[in-house]
Amino acid sequence: MVLSGVFLTTDLVKDRFLMIILIFFFSHWYLSLFFQTIFLHRYTSHKMFKMTPFWEKTFFLLTFIFQGSSFLHPGAYGIMHRNHHSYADTPKDPHSPVHLTNIISFNLATVSEYRKLVNEFMIGERTSGDVPRWYTLEKIGESLFTRFGFILLYVLFYLEFATATWQYALLPFHVFMGSMHGFIVNWFGHKRGYRNFDDIKDNSKNTLPIDFLMMGELYQNNHHKKPNNINFAVRWFELDFGYMITSILKKVKIIY
Repeated sequence: MVLSGVFLTTDLVKDRFLMIILIFFFSHWYLSLFFQTIFLHRYTSHKMFKMTPFWEKTFFLLTFIFQGSSFLHPGAYGIMHRNHHSYADTPKDPHSPVHLTNIISFNLATVSEYRKLVNEFMIGERTSGDVPRWYTLEKIGESLFTRFGFILLYVLFYLEFATATWQYALLPFHVFMGSMHGFIVNWFGHKRGYRNFDDIKDNSKNTLPIDFLMMGELYQNNHHKKPNNINFAVRWFELDFGYMITSILKKVKIIY
């Protein structure tokens, strides 16, 4: 009886710790994604709505916190994304799976263009323009010390709560979370799925009929047809959860 009680208690602890790991993983996934689609994409890149300086700084800070080791410089993200729309799936596109058919070359080209833009912002070659700037936080976020600091926090969390070896396989997702979201959208969103609009010349696709995974970001064909439409869904069965969130943010006057 005593041994069975010990085993039962051990199993309950393992189950509880597994739940903590899963909550941490999915919270990181969706919070990072939330600030990428709302702040970096819809606000910084496309100016689909406005924010007061206070809320812009708040979203900037929270993007840094929740992207962590994979923090994406808002200015560099915004300019690179605009270039993507201007030259979608042509040789000038900074990340097109049509011309960069190898996953490694695709990611290397994306990182190279991103680093070039970050350097231009940080040394003052590129002016602020119409993208959010916060030089101090940009410098902190782009620091290798900061990135490795976040990685250390992720590792320590898993050392504390992981109860099985397979759970450590989730760590790379935490480390590269922001970049991974970008890869999923730009790779699969231009390779796999259906098209509502065949009259546009790029290879954009709608990868998921109901995009719960990426908060509407995988409606790439819809988005490329109407790049300034805040709602990426166009058909009755398509649900853009990112748009639903912006509707709530407007109602509570965080954005306008």
